[in-house]
Amino acid sequence: MGGALLDGWMAAGWQSDDVRVVVRRDAQARELRDRHGIANVPIHEAAQSDLIVLAVKPDQFESICAALEPAPGAVVISVAAGVTVAQLESWLPEGTAVARVMPNTGSFVGQGMSGVVRGTHVSDEQLAAVTGLFDGVGATLVLPEEQFDALTAISGSGLAYVFYVAEAMIEAGVHEGLSREQSAQLVNQTFLGASTMLATSGKSATTLREEVTFPAGTTASALRRLDDHGVRAAFLDAVAAARAKAARMGNPSE
Repeated sequence: MGGALLDGWMAAGWQSDDVRVVVRRDAQARELRDRHGIANVPIHEAAQSDLIVLAVKPDQFESICAALEPAPGAVVISVAAGVTVAQLESWLPEGTAVARVMPNTGSFVGQGMSGVVRGTHVSDEQLAAVTGLFDGVGATLVLPEEQFDALTAISGSGLAYVFYVAEAMIEAGVHEGLSREQSAQLVNQTFLGASTMLATSGKSATTLREEVTFPAGTTASALRRLDDHGVRAAFLDAVAAARAKAARMGNPSE
């Protein structure tokens, strides 16, 4: 996720001098230097930044926070599932401003969706800086932490659901006699059109679906078959499973 965010920010016009990165592996450091002209720096130097993004595995957070001494006024931002605001605040120096953010990989193309939880010590100005950072690679939604697992299940995992449906539609096209390339072109453009309509029309998904569905037409026939197979219920169950998994990740005692 850290790499997707960095690529998105650089594509949005950031300069290499705006960014300081800490990586442990030499190969990663070389890639960052070659790809973006960004230097790998010691953790104490990165800690002097205004916004400090921690994009590491959850089991590494406590040790990294112990080594981190954020500059006065800095905000420490977690983009890891399962690490709560309370945990971050307990691992960092007293009074550190922290935020919890769940982006998705749409950030790679500047179309990410990021949920933001505000920590206890985050000022309005700092919150605006955090949302501005992630608005640079898509859009943000500030919400209470008790809704964070649901957000993770919808937008955090949601791209995979969309890709899964696209896979199935492409396979169906092949089954009906199209080449895989033809089917992929049809499906990819159809998804692009649908997502653009959702984003720009001001209409709900239900309204848009109803507008292209005629009672005696092919679309209605297809949707009835999807309902017969319980596809809507399967999505409800899948999202509930993802939310439950996110909750367990945030509670290591379970």
